[in-house]
Amino acid sequence: MPLARLAIENHIAFLTLASPPLNVLSLAMMREINQLLDALGRKPANSFHAIVITTEPECTAFSTGISVEDHKPSTAYQTLQEFHTIYRNLRTLSKPVVGVVRGQAFGMGCELVAYCDLVIAVATATFGQPEIRFGLYPATSSVLLPRIIGWHRTLRMVLLSEVLDAAEAQRVGLVDYVVPPEQLAVKTEELLAVLRGWSAPVLESARRALHTAYFHDIEAAMQAVEDQYLNQLMSYSDVQEGLLAFREKRKPNWKHH
Repeated sequence: MPLARLAIENHIAFLTLASPPLNVLSLAMMREINQLLDALGRKPANSFHAIVITTEPECTAFSTGISVEDHKPSTAYQTLQEFHTIYRNLRTLSKPVVGVVRGQAFGMGCELVAYCDLVIAVATATFGQPEIRFGLYPATSSVLLPRIIGWHRTLRMVLLSEVLDAAEAQRVGLVDYVVPPEQLAVKTEELLAVLRGWSAPVLESARRALHTAYFHDIEAAMQAVEDQYLNQLMSYSDVQEGLLAFREKRKPNWKHH
């Protein structure tokens, strides 16, 4: 069974996360997503106006983040590269990216939300970066979230593992629209109808201009954070203890080295 699906409907590309119930972002799932984005990049640029990242109805979460089994020193590089390739593919496509969020968006799931240009969430959605609890930190959010929600709010999410409800996520700028679950489809279609109404190449150019201006130093920042994450963080014994404790469902016994 595919872990992600892609379909173009009425000039909108729908990228659907399809690994219920939690859409855990395994290496296999991220590779499938990148294959789909590569295929999308080979389509005529005027064949779609925007990309929607959504989930199968049976999924109870947008995504609860990375597979712990895939996140160890031997696979950390592949994991980080595959996830950052999703971001780079979306930048290359340069179409507006709309996130439709139900349930939890935690860890890399929250970072995937940060990849989106416009976000619609149900009122019960929650957003968090819990990595510090098991000996990690969110590399991508260290770069993106300060630009989106501000420096101090990011510090509280990363260092204190604070969770945002949908209303707070909207207040700080991570989410654009919050709706009751029964209004999610209607609000999504309302937003997509606006995007369909514009010229596809002009919309693409506008999105590229905005990203160039606001995220002009993004590649250098991501590379610096990747280097620190892989060459420093992953050498700590506390990282292995944190991941092991998470798998064993117990409190970590930190050694502080």
